[in-house]
Amino acid sequence: MLSEHSVPITAMTASFEKTTDKTVEQTAAKHASLQGGLLPCLHEIQAELGYIPNEHLENIATAFSLSTAEVHGVVSFYHDFRTSPSAQQSIQICCAEACQASGSRELEAGVAGVLGVEFDETHPTDNYRLERVYCLGNCACGPSVRINDDVYGRVDLGSLPQLVSEAVQS
Repeated sequence: MLSEHSVPITAMTASFEKTTDKTVEQTAAKHASLQGGLLPCLHEIQAELGYIPNEHLENIATAFSLSTAEVHGVVSFYHDFRTSPSAQQSIQICCAEACQASGSRELEAGVAGVLGVEFDETHPTDNYRLERVYCLGNCACGPSVRINDDVYGRVDLGSLPQLVSEAVQS
């Protein structure tokens, strides 16, 4: 039974979509005339919404007189940009060459089995997202992993579950 304060889910979804549309449209318009305005635009949209909605890349491209592929290329090039809502916490595994030479390929290949989540997905119970990144600036101590704001070096499949467990519990 709905109370007098209840709002149907469809109304809440429609309201969020209008807010998203308005945010993207206004932010793109604000930055479109500025030289080099695409990156600040994308950062602002992500700061406001938590991610850059894939379905709005075409609108952003139109505002900047670019192709959707060009905007997608920028969004996908920088690992800090997300095109879907993210979890509160993140687990990032460095996949750059220096870490690959130190064993990150093995870490990358086995991480889904030990953590129970695939890359670019959110763990269903522990509320963290597993992501690939390309350089955490810890090359001498690879393979490197960043859990939230902390960077760990010389991580292997044996030590990763405990590091994640300790980090997501705190």
